Amino acid sequence: MVLGVKEGYSTMARVGRLLYLVLDGMADRLDDPETTLEKAYKPGLDYIAKNSVCGVMYPIGKGVAPESDAAVISILGYEPHKYYTGRGPIEALGANMPFKEGWEVVFRSNFATVEPGTRRLIDRRVGRSLSTEEARELAKAVDDLELGLYDGYARVKATIGHRAVVVIGSRRYRLSPMVDNSDPAYRRKGLISVAVDKPEPYIRRVEPLEDTLEARIASELANKFIEKSIEILDKHPVNRVRREKGLLPANAILLRDAGNKIPRATPLLEKYGLKFALLAEMPVELGIGRAFGAYVCELPPPTDNPASDYRIRLEHTLLMLKRYHIVYVHLKGPDEPGHDGDYELKKRRIEEIDKYFVRPLLEWMPEDLAILVTADHATPPSVKAHTDDPVPVALMAPNIKPDQVGVFTEKACMNGELGVIEHGWMLLPKILDMIKLG
Repeated sequence: MVLGVKEGYSTMARVGRLLYLVLDGMADRLDDPETTLEKAYKPGLDYIAKNSVCGVMYPIGKGVAPESDAAVISILGYEPHKYYTGRGPIEALGANMPFKEGWEVVFRSNFATVEPGTRRLIDRRVGRSLSTEEARELAKAVDDLELGLYDGYARVKATIGHRAVVVIGSRRYRLSPMVDNSDPAYRRKGLISVAVDKPEPYIRRVEPLEDTLEARIASELANKFIEKSIEILDKHPVNRVRREKGLLPANAILLRDAGNKIPRATPLLEKYGLKFALLAEMPVELGIGRAFGAYVCELPPPTDNPASDYRIRLEHTLLMLKRYHIVYVHLKGPDEPGHDGDYELKKRRIEEIDKYFVRPLLEWMPEDLAILVTADHATPPSVKAHTDDPVPVALMAPNIKPDQVGVFTEKACMNGELGVIEHGWMLLPKILDMIKLG
């Protein structure tokens, strides 16, 4: 018996349920000298690969470095360009923040640190040191803010850490989401944001992307919100205390990925004819689950105790597997250290998932369970951003004969029998056809 897996795991058995395990930003570049997965000690993931058919997948398509929202929509089986309406509405849905569709615009937002006079960015994420409690206090100070133009207003809700949702509206005018980002790290191409190589470290003015009154008013109101929020936040007591502690102040809010509609598509239950649950902690994944009709289980934010965090996640996973045919579990761990260029921390995050979630799962897994493991995108520490590299895929199922891949790494999975899956939206239909779930 390996890793406590139940004996009698037979290639002739029937599959009754599927665990779809997504490790956020897990993959690195194929041409990195050594990837995080190659370096990490992860006997659980390697066991899955050894007993799987493996391959690699482009989450959206070759040459596309995807943002998380479009990537998750894709790997659930939907073509993003058909259904994507902007990150803002998805975050609002995940944060349970209502907005007037077609009238207000919603932004995905970050608290950030700036020099107030010049708007030079010191840190786009406040050094990742802002607590959720601090962010909530700061958000209260700029919530229901009157903007003094076009009868405009802003509503703000903090979510997790430095993240927030900002709704901007006018009591007299309908607003368009076709405006650019104030976050210099991303520029918009239509409703999709694309990472900027070597961005200028200044908050950008929000410019309209179309020559309409609705877009011009939306951009003016967004710029007025940025101006007013810096004035208010820079003097806030939370930031006074942070400065006294030697911490960066959260004295600005960056706006990006505006939208004004919730995506609508055939719900997951109807699409696959199977009951579907989604477990996640971040608003973007929670919002996607709600928009596409999954049962959504909101997990508590991670703490400094990974053993406890992953025990809670595993308990919820096993419970959902008793009630649903497909259980999608999104674990955030590896992505943030990838963005920060912290190779060792990313390695440790993968090892924590393996030790506290994957290996215990293998001990307690039901005999009719299939496990599909992949990532939503690559976040290599060598790049500190999402890249267009393919991500590894492993499918372990009681009715699938394993191939010859022995470890769960990018390069090893390239040689698996699943081959190269050109688009993320092709993955789940392909897997369900292979395992004959039901």
